[in-house]
Amino acid sequence: MIEYDKLKKLLKQLELQFENYQTLDDSLPVLIKEAVAESVIQRFETCWDCLWKILKRYLVEEIGLPSVPNGPNPILRLANENDILPTPIEVWLKYAKTRVGTSHDYSGEKAQEALLIMGAYISDSIKLYEIMNIKDWK
Repeated sequence: MIEYDKLKKLLKQLELQFENYQTLDDSLPVLIKEAVAESVIQRFETCWDCLWKILKRYLVEEIGLPSVPNGPNPILRLANENDILPTPIEVWLKYAKTRVGTSHDYSGEKAQEALLIMGAYISDSIKLYEIMNIKDWK
C-alpha cells in the first residue's frame, strides 16, 4: 500500500511557502525575500523527489507494470503512456529539467525560472496526487 501522506504534507508546505513568497511586502529587506525564495526552491526539490518516487511505486503497485526503470524522466514517460499525468508530458519533463537546474544553479537564474513555473507545478502535482490517491485534495 502506498502512503501518500508525506507527499500531501510536502505539497501543502510548498503551497503555503509559495503563497508567502507571492505576498511578500516590497519593503522587506532583500535578504529576507531571497531566503523565502530559497525556501520555496528547496521545498520544490524535496516535493519533486518524493512525487516521482511515489509515481514509480504507483506504476508498479497499482498499474502492475513489471519493470519500471529508475529516474524521473523514464517514470514520467511510463506515466504518460498509461494516461496518468493530468497535463502533457512536455510540462512534466520541464518540471524535471527545472529540478535538475536548481541543483546546479549558482547564478540564481534557474531559481528564478523555477519560481515562474511554481504555481503550475503545484496545481499539476495536486491533480496527480488526486489521480494516484483517488481522493480530493481538500
